[in-house]
Amino acid sequence: MKRKKLILATAIILATSVAFQSCIGSFSLTNKVLTWNKNVSNKFVNELVFFAFWVLPVYEVTAIADLLVINSIEFWSGNKPLEANNQVIPTDSGNYYIEAYETGYTVVSPDGREICFTFDKESQTWSFLKNESEKIDFLRFEDENHVKMIDAAGEFVDVELSEDGVNNYRNRIGAWMMAMN
Repeated sequence: MKRKKLILATAIILATSVAFQSCIGSFSLTNKVLTWNKNVSNKFVNELVFFAFWVLPVYEVTAIADLLVINSIEFWSGNKPLEANNQVIPTDSGNYYIEAYETGYTVVSPDGREICFTFDKESQTWSFLKNESEKIDFLRFEDENHVKMIDAAGEFVDVELSEDGVNNYRNRIGAWMMAMN
């Protein structure tokens, strides 16, 4: 009897997953950040930014915003709230404001907190701005083959823009993440 119930439950799950596959949403905010990340520079810099965004929890924040707010708006209204450069995303707790500009993005939460990503062409530095007074540089171009990347301790480390250099940085971040568990 238990086996029949298991088979029936599995069949129902498979049938509903096929029938409702468009209900999960497009994860447009997360995909925009990932698309931007893929075009920062060469593949090594893109990989370093990818890891930095996991440490700074950029991807975690965008995935949660997509999951809880943006995907729901897309599903229920049929609108894609992130197609324009400036967006207002209404939620039960207030409005989120997203502004895209030439050198980055700003997201303002209902309680007024801002999260910004900016690129300073003069210093060749990408920064994460929590608010106007707290700027965190996370990547600085040194030359064609090297960048300085922020590590888990908040210190800048030299990273060679090569497969070995990126792997060394990945291992450094991975060791820190394992120590956190």
